[in-house]
Amino acid sequence: MKNMKIKEFLFEENESMRLDVFLHYKFREKSRSYIQKLIENGFVVVNNKVKKSNYKLRLQDRVCITLKDPVKLDIEPEDISLDIVYEDSYIIVVNKPQGMVVHPAAGVRNGTLVNALLSHCKDLSGINGVERPGIVHRIDKDTSGILVVAKNDFAHNKLAEQLKNHSMTREYIALVEGVLKDDSGVVDQPIARHPKDKIKMAVVRGGKRAVTHYEVLDRFKNNTLIKCVLETGRTHQIRVHMAYIRHPLVGDPVYGYKKQRFNLNGQLLHAKKLGFIHPKTGEYIEFESDIPDYFKRIINIVKNQK
Repeated sequence: MKNMKIKEFLFEENESMRLDVFLHYKFREKSRSYIQKLIENGFVVVNNKVKKSNYKLRLQDRVCITLKDPVKLDIEPEDISLDIVYEDSYIIVVNKPQGMVVHPAAGVRNGTLVNALLSHCKDLSGINGVERPGIVHRIDKDTSGILVVAKNDFAHNKLAEQLKNHSMTREYIALVEGVLKDDSGVVDQPIARHPKDKIKMAVVRGGKRAVTHYEVLDRFKNNTLIKCVLETGRTHQIRVHMAYIRHPLVGDPVYGYKKQRFNLNGQLLHAKKLGFIHPKTGEYIEFESDIPDYFKRIINIVKNQK
């Protein structure tokens, strides 16, 4: 097959082992989730039969895996200014502005964070494919703030593991509609694609578990400034959860009020703090960024409303 490589292994251990664990051991540079996707999509066979990730290998089992050759990157580097908070040979921590898409997708090929990163740095991890080099996690286009980018697959795997076990510190600042009564709370509601509107996410029974912790920072006449701490990281999680408890984000064009009071380019949501264990040193590091000026301007307006 074109652009494909087939590798074959003979299982020679006396004790049984899960298929995905065995292949992850053979391909340490790949994430376990990547291996599991290959198995799920039929790119792995055991004794010429498709098996599941949890299949227990036995002595003399023959495992064949089909791997795609790396695809040449066709995304153009662009000389776009970046607010780099920290950088070393393993990671880049960036303060993303509102309005910037994180990576190319259908209809968006230019002006993304990835385009800018490719101009700034030639070494980025390849685990998430040719359109998302280095991207470990995302924040929405109209959400500003801190995110970390991996320069190599080793760093990517270490950071992805922390995301998976929820050990990263991720704090956001948001301005919501209405006045929250409780000083703090937790929204523990599953999130999935909206059953009728596929562009949106929603609280859906049977969706993926999603947990958002919130704390009131300040109350105004018609609004509340809150801090949100993510326990999980689902698409649009804070926006969906706050809309679910009837306090949608100010400026949110998808989940917010149909009639917005302010002329904004998107929701008032800022990824203020990000903390994690450095993939190489093993030390916990933490980064913060101040909320943008347009966000401060709206806070001052609602603060002075009578």
